[in-house]
Amino acid sequence: MTLAEHPIETPPRAPSPVHRFGTLAVHAGSPHDPVTGAVIEPISLSTTFAQTSVGKPVGVYEYSRSSNPNRDNFERAIAALEHARFALAFSSGSATTANILQSLAAGSHVVSVSDVYGGTHRYFTKVAASHNVKVTFTPTIEIDISELIRPETKLIWIESPSNPTLSLVDIRKVASIAHQHGILVVVDNTFLSPYVQNPLDHGADIVVHSVTKYINGHSDVVMGAAAYNSESLHERLTFLQNAIGAVPSAFDSWLAHRGLKTLHLRAREATKNATSIAEALENSPHVIAVNYPGLPSSPFYHIAQKQHRNGMGGGMLSFRIRGGHEAAERFCQETKIFTLAESLGGVESLVEVPGAMTHAGIPREQREIAGVFDDLVRVSCGIEDEEDLKADVLQALEKAVVGPKVSKNGALAANGNGLS
Repeated sequence: MTLAEHPIETPPRAPSPVHRFGTLAVHAGSPHDPVTGAVIEPISLSTTFAQTSVGKPVGVYEYSRSSNPNRDNFERAIAALEHARFALAFSSGSATTANILQSLAAGSHVVSVSDVYGGTHRYFTKVAASHNVKVTFTPTIEIDISELIRPETKLIWIESPSNPTLSLVDIRKVASIAHQHGILVVVDNTFLSPYVQNPLDHGADIVVHSVTKYINGHSDVVMGAAAYNSESLHERLTFLQNAIGAVPSAFDSWLAHRGLKTLHLRAREATKNATSIAEALENSPHVIAVNYPGLPSSPFYHIAQKQHRNGMGGGMLSFRIRGGHEAAERFCQETKIFTLAESLGGVESLVEVPGAMTHAGIPREQREIAGVFDDLVRVSCGIEDEEDLKADVLQALEKAVVGPKVSKNGALAANGNGLS
């Protein structure tokens, strides 16, 4: 049975946590070792486990693709922090997307926000299409959803915030309409992490993450995860996790779990830094527009106040720089603390030009409809000192926008004096 054949149920929700986020982040899925008393779990690298007789393993484990102690503990932690009954870990965020889409029957239809991660767009348009799953993209899903739903629509895909324009979606509003038609709602929560937003609390059926980003937080693990409350979903996705086999290693699960324990501290610091930089960019004459839901001027500010913890804007922002694509490239090359690199959510700050990097595979016309212009710069704020990061952004802006004008005017003046 595919997910598409499951009627929308109202599954029991995870019990309300006794402890708050920081306590859960440190202790969920982290039992003391019963033999040694170790407070940090050992890494279980064995791929297979002994059996006392045929079909009777010593414990609950048989083969590490199916389950592993480190992966199980990490999944329990993710479930706790996303207020879910169940969670599954995968070898990457893209593998998480693939497993969910693979669950749909041929001929199914998906409605997705336009402004999605380039890898998600690639899967939807190149891979899902190969097994006859069609995807309709919309830049205004809250307005269009009723009109876009077809009899064969089985899934709504939301990124909130979206990548890279930081657009927000009212999850409850979309989920209410989707559930009237028996359609599941998936929310990619990568840009915020479970600390800032819990989509299941707002009506989503599945929340997905690229664990590579904020959850791991140290740019040394590639992983993905999905969390949900439905037992039927759990049965199907567990089957696919094992059958497709795109699972993380025990060591990566251990590293990601270690990173998760400081998520709340890192997310708070990243948000503080991003807010400061967004405000500075908004006041700069070198900037056309700033995308950051934590700014009162953002068209999505009211949604952030409703859906995000304490109205936090998160650690991600993007902006359009004056001077076009060339200025965007210069900006990224002139920063001293921010590193020009893809990815996000690590302790270090990064910058990139989505139109030429993470979203280059999307046709330009489609990119611009979603707001991904060639002059757009995406910023991932790490946990460095706020004033250092802000100063770095401002000096790079000056060099990227004003520097070429000064050089050009100097050259013109020199030529006017008869110099060459």
